[in-house]
Amino acid sequence: MNEGTAPQAATVHPAVLGRFLDDFTPGDVYQHPFGRTISEADSTWFTLLTCNTNQNHFNKHLAQTNPVSEGRLIVNSGLTVALVLGLSVIDMSQNAVANLGWTDIRLTHPVYVGDTIYAESTVLGVRESASRPGFGILTMRTRGLNQDGVDVVTWERSVLVPTKASGIGQDYFPTSSR
Repeated sequence: MNEGTAPQAATVHPAVLGRFLDDFTPGDVYQHPFGRTISEADSTWFTLLTCNTNQNHFNKHLAQTNPVSEGRLIVNSGLTVALVLGLSVIDMSQNAVANLGWTDIRLTHPVYVGDTIYAESTVLGVRESASRPGFGILTMRTRGLNQDGVDVVTWERSVLVPTKASGIGQDYFPTSSR
């Protein structure tokens, strides 16, 4: 700013996160921006929290006898599904108000402690809801892949998403009292 000039008003960038039904087009592919490396603690904690007693997830000695994992700890598939879902939320369902269904979940390659997981979703369908004005149904195919580009899980999912005109998920940031 030059001396003697009036300060310009700052641009306020409102809190905006996620997409609305109007933003989706069938065929579009979203490569979700985050990757996540799974630690042994992540896998063990998730396995024990969910009362899964299969020791291939937390007993290295026993896992050495598993011919599928070649002696490595295999990540609990529930964690893999939850992680890939979480990675997809920022693009696909940040503003969704309900999950409507999951189909065709396929675990196509083992995930091991130390793998980094990424996710990608393809829009399969977008339609307005017949029973809920201001909302629509988004259907997508999501896949999780590891650091080598190998698919580890895939599924189809449908969610109920508001339209921009609904106002839901917008203008929620509080007004300052200053």
